[in-house]
Amino acid sequence: MRQSGILMHISSLPGPDGIGSLGREAYRFADFLCDAGMSIWQVLPMGPTGYGESPYQSTSVYAGNPLLISLEKLEEDGLFVRPAGQELRPQNPEQVDYPAVRAHKMALLWEAFRQSEMKMQREMAAFIKDNLWVHDFALFTALKNHFEGKMWTQWPDRDAKMHRKEALARYREQLDEDIRFHLWCQCVFSMQWQALKKYCNERGISLFGDMPIYVAEDSCDTWREPQVFQLDKDRVPRRVAGVPPDYFSADGQLWGNPLYRWTYLMFRGYDWWVRRMAHMAKMYDIIRIDHFIGFANYYSVPHGAPNARSGKWVIGPGKKLFWRLKKALPGLNVVAEDLGAVNDRVRSLVAYTGYPGMKVLTFAFGGDEKNMHLPGNIPENTAYYTGTHDNVTARGWADNASEEELRFAGKICGFTTPEEAPWALIRTLMHSCARIAVTPMQDVLGLGAWATMNRPGTVGSCWLWRMKDGAATPEIAARLRQLNEESNRRKNA
Repeated sequence: MRQSGILMHISSLPGPDGIGSLGREAYRFADFLCDAGMSIWQVLPMGPTGYGESPYQSTSVYAGNPLLISLEKLEEDGLFVRPAGQELRPQNPEQVDYPAVRAHKMALLWEAFRQSEMKMQREMAAFIKDNLWVHDFALFTALKNHFEGKMWTQWPDRDAKMHRKEALARYREQLDEDIRFHLWCQCVFSMQWQALKKYCNERGISLFGDMPIYVAEDSCDTWREPQVFQLDKDRVPRRVAGVPPDYFSADGQLWGNPLYRWTYLMFRGYDWWVRRMAHMAKMYDIIRIDHFIGFANYYSVPHGAPNARSGKWVIGPGKKLFWRLKKALPGLNVVAEDLGAVNDRVRSLVAYTGYPGMKVLTFAFGGDEKNMHLPGNIPENTAYYTGTHDNVTARGWADNASEEELRFAGKICGFTTPEEAPWALIRTLMHSCARIAVTPMQDVLGLGAWATMNRPGTVGSCWLWRMKDGAATPEIAARLRQLNEESNRRKNA
């Protein structure tokens, strides 16, 4: 079945309180997708954001981001009465001001918690029973607040840092209200997410989630299960993840995420990964595994290195892991993000899993006619993008492309000016042989480079973009629907 979709993170939706949420605007966007004949809504990782507000540096592989909870929906459900005058009106509605949003929204979530905790006892008990990870996550988050936001490896109480039972029992009592609040937030997030998922699924729309391969060093996961990672006796990483030097960066990229102890995990039947993927399968209809090539071979850099030059390639778990996942979780619907340093081992692993790989149309025009991202060169079993969250928008790409690239792209996609480029690329994408065609909402709206979601290697100007209220018009939906009909991708066609 040929499918099409839009990449649009929840935080980028319009609406009240300075950030997109799981409320009314999310349902409106689902209706827009339905009107457009789309069958996929792709989002970024949904966990609490970490360093630089990156959803790829979350404090948990399981938790949801409380900032995405809809206060409006809590009001509609009779669980919250907003205090008078407690609205946030951002200066720039097309960007998330995270410091302001966090201060504003967390205060209101605390008020909602105090108003609704007793009313939600049954829902809370059911949620906790089905999500045992949440006990340690709530304690971890309360402890981080207690220790003034310090990384858990720098907590002054060594017993808490080392996850010792006696210390944890003491803090569970001392931080009881904080812990209950974080349990409540996760329960509410789950309820609102599952309600949105049900709404989308009933309309033929699959939710497509993003799962980073690595976890953040400052996460509940590394604190709770340090034996899974390459950490020393003081819980400091021995080696960390990154990318080697290449044409774009002489120093490579030093991500800093702890690496896995793959031999340890193999002897345990990869149980940690089975649990993680089972949780992802409950949240999403399709799962994109970010940096899939790391399962075939991963780049390992000594902890403390100033850059990624001193790293080395190490063989990953490969087929053994995916044999286990297929046996434990049959029917997983996965897309493999196989962009980057692809070698025969990576290609063999992607072929073994049968998962669609990824190609990016704006990568197609910098070489010759053998470029693997060109429409005529991609395999059918592909998730094809105009660009991803890590790329400049299609309009931004066209504005900055060389004359040669622009001429080549215009010849392939049928356009002459940068203004025409976004929809020409979308049309080319939709008419390609790729089974899945996805475009970021910024490209649908024809927005310039300023609307780029992430600029790898930079901090402070990423993950901020929000769609202007009313931008997803019926006219745009009709235009997309026509493209879906022409390319045989229309939902329920």
